[in-house]
Amino acid sequence: MEKIREQLQVLKERAVLVGAYTRERQVDINKTDPLAELTSLVETAGAVVAGRIQQRLNRIHPGTYIGSGKAKELAEKIQQHKADVVIFDNDLSPGQIRELEKIIKAKVLDRSELILDIFATRAQTKQARLQVELAQLEYTYPRLTRMWSHLDTVTGGASTSAGAVGGIGTRGTGEKQLEIDRRLVSKRITELKRELAIIDQRKLREIDGRKDFFTICLVGYTNAGKSTLMNALTDAGVYVEDKLFATLDTRTRKWRLDSGVEVLLSDTVGFVSHLPHHLVASFKATLEEALGADLLLHVVDASSPQVFEQIKSVELVLKEIGCGEKQVLTLLNKSDSICDIKLFETLQTIHHDAVAISARTKMNLDKLTAVVADKVRGGRVRLRLRLHPGQGKLIAFLKANATDLTEQYEGEDVQIEATLGKSQMMSLQKLGVADYELI
Repeated sequence: MEKIREQLQVLKERAVLVGAYTRERQVDINKTDPLAELTSLVETAGAVVAGRIQQRLNRIHPGTYIGSGKAKELAEKIQQHKADVVIFDNDLSPGQIRELEKIIKAKVLDRSELILDIFATRAQTKQARLQVELAQLEYTYPRLTRMWSHLDTVTGGASTSAGAVGGIGTRGTGEKQLEIDRRLVSKRITELKRELAIIDQRKLREIDGRKDFFTICLVGYTNAGKSTLMNALTDAGVYVEDKLFATLDTRTRKWRLDSGVEVLLSDTVGFVSHLPHHLVASFKATLEEALGADLLLHVVDASSPQVFEQIKSVELVLKEIGCGEKQVLTLLNKSDSICDIKLFETLQTIHHDAVAISARTKMNLDKLTAVVADKVRGGRVRLRLRLHPGQGKLIAFLKANATDLTEQYEGEDVQIEATLGKSQMMSLQKLGVADYELI
């Protein structure tokens, strides 16, 4: 078994990671590990980290980003570690990539291309595959000259394994890209946007059809435990893996709170810091769930040393997609696996309304359910209303959302008394109820 493991390691690409940080991106390389996230991304993509270089920059070098002297040092590091690829924790221009590849004689990828590659291996549904292809084409269009040489030996599509020929940065649309020249790329981008617009409209209709329900969306940093929590609360059977971006497709399930109140709970794709803008745009239909939600549950990995940076990254993406003013409840997940108790206490002090939970062990999920039920109700009112039995949709809404409900038939009508949350009164009025009495 050990011999097989060693052989698999040999098959994997060996990567040297480069982090070059300017004053605008303030990073203390002595106190934190700025390459920790990039390391996780590289491992998720199926490569082995062979070496690392970190550098502070006064300014970005227009030719090579890091300067010719550092580029030569990088070339030596490549030879020393017998590496196949250099991966930057920065976004590079096509010209910078070409110059670097001439100097170091190895493939160069930047952060965005790495994330796109991971998304390509995770895409399962038609919508996700279209979104990934659009993001890849929009990103690679100015880089096509370099991409052809990378794709010469690609033999598969999105399912290419980590050890297959081609490696990181060549997966996704695969051989299809070999057939697309510079003249046809823009046409394909237009087609993809048209297909995704149709999906987006269908998604909006689905969301619009959920107005009878209070909708909740799970958001958070990738691998924070959103899918595990989704399964724990709803038995949704969402795929869970201890890797970044295990979930790309949104799933929505009913979540039964206390006293029979039902809400709709949706899972979303995880965020990372400096998420490429074109990727956010391509996944607009998927992120629409968060935009239409009544409440966001921000799932935080409370055991991560980079927890504060991760929270900030999620908040920035939420603001970017128009969710900055949404009602948010912070969940400190993995609270059963805390390594730094002082860090956790600071986290609780700053986010004093947060609920500490563990999706894996189901710790405090009953408390979470009670807190969410309280937010759904927004305070309670007792009301009396007279309905015709033919108003089935309205009666079904009351039975699904109200508590302490009683029915009394009087002739052809039914008189209902029920306790409802204040926040649900608007939904009641949208269903056509204008005549009711508060009791």
